[in-house]
Amino acid sequence: MSKRIGLYPRVRVEGGGSGTVSQAGAVLLVETVRKSGLDTAISAALAPWRKPRAVHDPGKILLDVALAVALGGDCLADVGLLRAEPGVFGPVASDPTVSRLIDTLAAGPKALTAIRSARAEVRSRVWELAGTNGPAADGQVTVDIDGVLVLAHSEKQDATATWKKTFGHHPLVAFVDHGQTGSGEPVAALLRPGNAGSNTASDHITTAQLTLAQLPRHLRRGRQTLIRADSAGGTHAFLDWLSKPGRWLSYSVGMTITDTIHQAVLKNPKKAWTPAYDADGTERPGAWVAEITDMPDLSSWPKGMRLIVRKERPHPGAQLRFTDLDGLRLTCFATNTKGGQLADLELRHRRRARCEDRIRNARDTGLRNLPLHDTTQNRIWLEIVSLALDLLAWMPMLALPGDTRRWEPKKLRLRLFSAAAQLANTGHRHWLRFTARWPWTDVITHAIDSLHTLPNPD
Repeated sequence: MSKRIGLYPRVRVEGGGSGTVSQAGAVLLVETVRKSGLDTAISAALAPWRKPRAVHDPGKILLDVALAVALGGDCLADVGLLRAEPGVFGPVASDPTVSRLIDTLAAGPKALTAIRSARAEVRSRVWELAGTNGPAADGQVTVDIDGVLVLAHSEKQDATATWKKTFGHHPLVAFVDHGQTGSGEPVAALLRPGNAGSNTASDHITTAQLTLAQLPRHLRRGRQTLIRADSAGGTHAFLDWLSKPGRWLSYSVGMTITDTIHQAVLKNPKKAWTPAYDADGTERPGAWVAEITDMPDLSSWPKGMRLIVRKERPHPGAQLRFTDLDGLRLTCFATNTKGGQLADLELRHRRRARCEDRIRNARDTGLRNLPLHDTTQNRIWLEIVSLALDLLAWMPMLALPGDTRRWEPKKLRLRLFSAAAQLANTGHRHWLRFTARWPWTDVITHAIDSLHTLPNPD
């Protein structure tokens, strides 16, 4: 009797196999592209950039790169992952063709505008298909704006020293919040040099304009659209822009604790403070909120602005600041929402922290570094990253139920996209047969069935 040595069976490896598709679970993303109409929209938008007698469609090339990024790629050459599986992804352009297209699209701003317009068009359709799962199903939508540092390890254009004493770029990004039952999707990405200011009002306004252009038309103005930002957005110019007559957007924006605010907090009577809420809506021990809108210095700020302050016991080990009060950490935000419990408004603002999760997922989806040299090229790369993140948000919204809707990109890649399958051709049909041993085969097949039931785009 032979004795096995080691904890794992010995498997011999050789090349030359056929009939098996790696990353077969990515068919979920391909079907999302088809059902959303993203392929035809991008193809039509980039038709002016297709050269005579070109073999590959520019829209297909761009979507192939976005699919590769959604599967974990972080450079243009990773499109080779799709090129190896033509049975699922179709013909994929060569690396030189991909590079030439990026250079062509980066030659002027028109291509960037065309891509964004196509994304906005498809986004409206996806939200309609999602029904009650859509982020604006209740007639309201919440957008979070925040900055992110992208490090550079070479002398790329506009890569400079950052405020954190690193080296790279400092783009502003915006995400639509899907709430507690979902994730979020990108609606704006403004590339900026590394030394760009965190509280530059003009950049926040530009990012908000890009954001509104991505939303369905009925959400581009009015109180039903809420813009959230941290204290970097707490400037006169940005809040004036949000409050402009005819626009009247809702906002919930962090404010820096100034000496004036600190003095107003000191004068606030004890009975003015009410308990703050935890994430589940229950009272949070050691945390209180109060409104200090009666400050005289607010007369120059937009009409209807309310100032709400929160004080709480800091967690063990946290360093206090000179603006903190009697050992309690102070934070402040401004909003123009009328009425409502102070604790509810403060909890709504604090949920802006979900944007940090969206940024972390973006770093795992092509935003950890900007792989190209020129700024115009990296602007196209940011749109590719946004396309990838769109697909990673739309597919769960349209096809996954319950808790699986909240799976982040890393988990989607491990459990769904990395699944292998056998490709069988019968007549004019192609079948992917996933093994029953894969723990999440049922999730994949049910998601595919859900996508197949959706109506095809016009």
